[in-house]
Amino acid sequence: MARRALGHATLTLVQAVETALADSDRCLLVACSGGPDSLALAQAVVHVGRRRQLPIAAVVVDHGLQAGSAEQAAAASSSLARMGFTQVSVRPVEVIDSGAGPEGDARTARYRALELEAGERGGATVLLGHTRDDQAETVLLGLARGSGIRSLAGMAVRNGPDGRWLRPLLGIGRKVTEQACRENGLKPWQDPHNLDPAYARVRVRRTVLPMLEAELGPGVADALARTAMLARDDADLLDALAAEADPGTAALDCLQLESLPPALRRRMLARWLRLEHGLGDLSAGHLFAVDALLTDWHGQSGVDLPGGVRVRRANGGLHLG
Repeated sequence: MARRALGHATLTLVQAVETALADSDRCLLVACSGGPDSLALAQAVVHVGRRRQLPIAAVVVDHGLQAGSAEQAAAASSSLARMGFTQVSVRPVEVIDSGAGPEGDARTARYRALELEAGERGGATVLLGHTRDDQAETVLLGLARGSGIRSLAGMAVRNGPDGRWLRPLLGIGRKVTEQACRENGLKPWQDPHNLDPAYARVRVRRTVLPMLEAELGPGVADALARTAMLARDDADLLDALAAEADPGTAALDCLQLESLPPALRRRMLARWLRLEHGLGDLSAGHLFAVDALLTDWHGQSGVDLPGGVRVRRANGGLHLG
């Protein structure tokens, strides 16, 4: 029997997945919450996997953060099985309070589970259902934090260990994934957390972006997504230049750093703090305070950073202790 022709939205998602894949992607693992974005992505992956004769699998992460989460994870698993996935895993995780906030802690637990699942499947490529709207929200949140160009770069289409995380839908709006669900008779789950204004991302999604669209005209989400792409190119270049200039020493030479342009100097400081002491999530205030040890040195005793780390200037160098 002939297969039913794909609807316009579904075809758009299939083409996006096809375009994003590389020859090194030998096994496709869809991370599915049961929401419209990840369900629509999973449906597209079924078509791509069949055409390319690639093994496909799916994983549902149960964060256990609300009543009925196990039942919802089981329902998502059943939807995936009906869709054509023969290998579906449900991974319960424990979300540990690390001080990063509920969203950050849940994300940490989720990515750890996805990495374990991908490893058990021979290093599968993990496909994530983030859309252009998610990218626009991420850029606005980064802008509000004021933490530099890297935070404006949003999410990469591909990143993570060995390029394992793949986000093929970053150029596609959420309305398309919702339409794809309707075309395929899929009944997505609506996470109640996505309606809770206690979360900053929800306020951006439901209040800030609609207000910007109303006041500035349509296309704001598209413009923010383009901003992310341009900012990522700039941030990647600065990261590469900082890596080339890195002396590879435990202490940094103050005179050498002072001669560098501010953007490169601060990128080198951020790289040094990350590599030497794992400080990857510094605020702009912390970074400026360390930079002042070079540009506004008047005998300060040092700068205290998270985790009990202290940066001090002594003998013409910056030292961590």
